[in-house]
Amino acid sequence: MSDDRSRLSRRNALKCMAYGGAGTLFGLSGGVFTPLSLAQAADDNAATLKLGKPLFVQISDTHIGFNKEANPDVNGTLARTIDLVNGMPEQPALIIHTGDITHLSKAVEFDTAQQMLSKLRATELHTVPGEHDTSDPTVTEYFNRFGKASGNKGYYSFDHAGVHFIGLINVLQFKPGGLGTLGSDQLAWATADLQGRSASTPIVVFAHMPLWTIYEPWGWGTGDADQLMRVLRRFGSVTVLNGHIHQIVQKTEGSVTFHTARSTAYPQPVSGEGPGPGPLKVPADQLSKMLGITSVSLVKHPSSLWLKDATLA
Repeated sequence: MSDDRSRLSRRNALKCMAYGGAGTLFGLSGGVFTPLSLAQAADDNAATLKLGKPLFVQISDTHIGFNKEANPDVNGTLARTIDLVNGMPEQPALIIHTGDITHLSKAVEFDTAQQMLSKLRATELHTVPGEHDTSDPTVTEYFNRFGKASGNKGYYSFDHAGVHFIGLINVLQFKPGGLGTLGSDQLAWATADLQGRSASTPIVVFAHMPLWTIYEPWGWGTGDADQLMRVLRRFGSVTVLNGHIHQIVQKTEGSVTFHTARSTAYPQPVSGEGPGPGPLKVPADQLSKMLGITSVSLVKHPSSLWLKDATLA
């Protein structure tokens, strides 16, 4: 890709991040994940962009069961999201949902979410729970439906197309207003899981709450994530994907790129603006610009991953 084309792609990506979206497309470029716009991916010719088949799409914070003023039709916006993903010229092999599938952990909410998500054409759906998915008294509704992959632990790993994926859970010890927690058992498991893997292996880590501290007064972070980051630093390409805050915030530290996704349900305020986090009501004609997804594509020549964010607008 020429320098002009590269600059244009980055400029388009920044526009999408500024105006909100339904998701993100991830690509690995030079061993590092980079974000682009999913809407652009649907419109542009993949050959022109030199993108391979999308590797996966991230969906987050669908909050099925929510019906307040910020979005009284979360089923409708999820349906539009599914249409957006299914309408991509090349279908991703994987869908990753980074939590808060439901709003109140009710069986009927999970049933509806499963029915809707089953309409995605992708071969595999991978999930981690959000705090809204684990609020039922027995903390079983999520695991009864999505716990098999992790042996009902909530954390697990898998490999696809040369990329190693690690799904983590940081909401079981979550307290209102507090940071998320991974815990010693999960950290020990992750350390063992990564041992012996080549430093050149692209790593994707996904969890619900941010794995870096975005804004501690609102609990937007994970208190013991630094222990995990120490293990990950030896790898040449690490992408950390989260939801929870319903907006795109991104940073890069060395070879680690952190990225939070938009919700498909409703936006939240920017950190520190207003009394606290929660559903943010915006004018009806602006809502779709603040909801979205993330998509990641694998480029083989040279081996790279491209990340794209897209809105429902």
